[in-house]
Amino acid sequence: MKLLIGNRNYSSWSLRPWLVLQHFEIPFEDEVLQLAGEGFRDVLAQRSPTGRVPVLIDGDLVVPETLAIIEYLADKFPDKAIWPDDIRDRALARAAATEMHAGFSGLRSHAPMNLRSSHPGKVALDTVARDLQRLEALWGGLLQKSGGPFLFGALTAADAMFAPVATRIRTYALPVSDTAAAYVEAIYAVPAFQSWLAMALKEPWVVDEDEIDVIQGRAKPGTIV
Repeated sequence: MKLLIGNRNYSSWSLRPWLVLQHFEIPFEDEVLQLAGEGFRDVLAQRSPTGRVPVLIDGDLVVPETLAIIEYLADKFPDKAIWPDDIRDRALARAAATEMHAGFSGLRSHAPMNLRSSHPGKVALDTVARDLQRLEALWGGLLQKSGGPFLFGALTAADAMFAPVATRIRTYALPVSDTAAAYVEAIYAVPAFQSWLAMALKEPWVVDEDEIDVIQGRAKPGTIV
């Protein structure tokens, strides 16, 4: 199997299925497709049915879309407990994952994933306040029920879906409760996440549209190194 991913520093959607594959020790290889630079959209269009990443290639099967990839992996490797074993918890995990997939637009728009950088105070809290409030309720309720350290005790696909949110909280020093902060630390401590982070920190590429200083006009495109 091969997973086509975007730049590790920025590609939140790529991180999610990669984390599932790596954490659950499913053999795969990955290939980075650039998310910026001359002709990058043409390359994406040639390699991905949607012109986006991630894409899972398994033989002659090509699966785009993060949640579809995760569900395929869960079906193909039922012994891996990618979703919780309990049917009720599994339903709640899928609900949380799909809510992440469809919602939290404030965080996505105003606090792009950027693992190499630290930008405390640069995100206006009123633009993400509703999302943070929902995170506190969702994470808090699930962590209280499970006892942690992850949403359903052991790490599942639901945690993989929220891993990029954990990075946003750290990158922009967003104010969260002690419970949420502990969950962020738990995500960062996952060996698979640490592997991704180490590779992201070594990447030389810059994607201007995901740099907060460019987005907010403090830096011109092409000037961040």
